[in-house]
Amino acid sequence: MVDLEHPLAIKIRKQTVQAIATYKLIEEGDRLMVCVSGGKDSSILLVLLNEIRRRAPYDYELEAVMLDQKQPGFDASVFSQWVADQGIKLTIVERDTYSIVKEKVTSGVYCSMCSRLRRGILYDHAVEHGFTKLALGHHRDDLAETLLLNMFYTGKISAMPPKLKSDDGRNILVRPLSFVAEKDILALAQAWDIPIMPCNLCGSQEGLKRKRMKKLLHDLEKEIPHIGVSLLTAMSNIKPSQLMDEKLWNLTDLKADGLSAASGIDHFTGTGGDSLKSSPFLSLL
Repeated sequence: MVDLEHPLAIKIRKQTVQAIATYKLIEEGDRLMVCVSGGKDSSILLVLLNEIRRRAPYDYELEAVMLDQKQPGFDASVFSQWVADQGIKLTIVERDTYSIVKEKVTSGVYCSMCSRLRRGILYDHAVEHGFTKLALGHHRDDLAETLLLNMFYTGKISAMPPKLKSDDGRNILVRPLSFVAEKDILALAQAWDIPIMPCNLCGSQEGLKRKRMKKLLHDLEKEIPHIGVSLLTAMSNIKPSQLMDEKLWNLTDLKADGLSAASGIDHFTGTGGDSLKSSPFLSLL
């Protein structure tokens, strides 16, 4: 049963409101398309956004949209009833991307192509039906894992921002759970007994890079309890002069001109600066 007064529901709702307020994720008159997969993250996001809408000092609309990719055994009937029980409209868009992915991908790693196809379909649906924003269920751990994935495997510092304009400029994506830890979402999903719909396409693959990052962060958290908050803070606390991107900082023409360049950082070790105690995200612990 969905208990909106459950302590974790209250905690996650407040963190979601904090993200919404910090980045103006939802505004007056928005038509919000909440992209649901049948998983724990987007399901909790959907319910809490609906509760936040009820409490908000301004009006916005929301609807749930799910993509039926024609995976064998896909059955959304139980989940659809669960969404209906919350008083929320659910639209299921049917596209056979499963056959395309199985035909085109021979390496066994389907996620990249599957994601691109799914993204394009949902973008088109949002534009065609007048939605102003798409809400995704990515949480704090997703942001941290993506940061490490890009650093380790693609050689760039990039993650998932709380708010993003799509490459074609037609859509705004928002991630209201950006401040929320996955462990809290998992615990609340169990308390609410959400009818989870697993992805058989992705779930059948072992050794995916994201799983490695998840395990790495889980192991590091045993030694560094605040690592999730620290990584989240790092993504909003960039020091361009301490990196090597000349598009952001002119290293080539840098001269000792006697002008202060104080950064609070030890220039021999690269460490220092603002402590975690001054982090605006410390309250998320």
